[in-house]
Amino acid sequence: MTPFELSVRFLLQLAAIVAVCRIVSRVGMRFGQPPVVGEMIAGVLLGPSFLGHFWPSVQGALFPPASRPILFAGAQLGLVLYMFVVGLEFRVDLLRPRLRSAAAISASGILLPFVLGGAIAGVLVRHAGFFPPDVPAHTAIPYLGACLAITAFPMLARIIFEKGLTGTTVGALALVAGALDDAVAWAALALVLAGLTHDPRIAWTAIAGGALFIIILSTLVRPLLRRLARWGAAGGPAERSATAWTLVLLLLAAWCTDAIRLYAVFGAFILGAAFPRGAFAARLQSLIEPLTSILLLPLFFVYSGLNTRIDLVNTPALWLVVLAVLAAAILGKGGACYAAARFCGETHSDALGIGILMNARGLMGLIILNIGLEHGVITPALFSILILMAVVTTLMAAPLFSRCCRPKISV
Repeated sequence: MTPFELSVRFLLQLAAIVAVCRIVSRVGMRFGQPPVVGEMIAGVLLGPSFLGHFWPSVQGALFPPASRPILFAGAQLGLVLYMFVVGLEFRVDLLRPRLRSAAAISASGILLPFVLGGAIAGVLVRHAGFFPPDVPAHTAIPYLGACLAITAFPMLARIIFEKGLTGTTVGALALVAGALDDAVAWAALALVLAGLTHDPRIAWTAIAGGALFIIILSTLVRPLLRRLARWGAAGGPAERSATAWTLVLLLLAAWCTDAIRLYAVFGAFILGAAFPRGAFAARLQSLIEPLTSILLLPLFFVYSGLNTRIDLVNTPALWLVVLAVLAAAILGKGGACYAAARFCGETHSDALGIGILMNARGLMGLIILNIGLEHGVITPALFSILILMAVVTTLMAAPLFSRCCRPKISV
């Protein structure tokens, strides 16, 4: 396809994506699901699991392979912008009296699901059809452990935002614990890829680079952010210039964390969390959030949905594996986070809310699964099983939280 044809097709794709996301989100809201979950389902519906299965010619014409790079670029931009807004909403002051709880929840939310996932991998690696023959157990075990330990951080952040939980203990603890869990899971993935490619620089770059990024942001970049905040608060042309330079810093931060294999969302979120609060931060949020949520962020869900094949799970044996993986995921993540929060003195309602929210895996799970499939760590059959686990645990989160928890706003 020519560049002109691709640009015209992209406009049609945007129209279809926004329309389908709005319709599915409206239906999902009737069943207690936030709009973000409807957009996740819409992405799967527009992919080969539904549209491509029943109307392959329509799906092929609407989303030709040549257009995938454009969708991916738009999806990355939408995700980066939205996670910056989530960072702007993040209240660090809620965590200062509860750092012990955040650390314990994060550690528990990593350790137990990682162990359970590793145990399942130890069994599956001995049976054909789940891992390629050339993938050793010491690669399969940490990879599956990371898949179960990961949290749907962007989706978790959006559920918290849409339900008005950014000012609650539950929301703050879940966000920090989810961010830490995902950082560790991505570091584990870097170790897996380093072992698979026999290149330890991948792991060292991810771990050391992430620590260096936070240090530089806290020491060298933060004074610049304070100057931008004062500049932008003046309004008029100064605000426009400050907005432009803030976006430059945002894109550079996302590029840095993506380059070190920690994914762009972490750079965006950390920069937003470090940005000084005030009139300019509120203005940035009002400028960026509406268009990003409606137009750009759904591209992320649709791009991931185009790589999803749920129809591959088609035998009783595979469904038994699905149930085993699902049980390990729910008990390992949700149960461990609930127990850790209760141990640290949180109320039953808050601990239950944290466990429910942390159990969602969403499309961060889909990303790590696509990376594993691309690098030949797992087979398409296991990929589809883990996709179902990610979808089910995410669909559970919002309705269970609404039914079981009523968090109070912290002040």
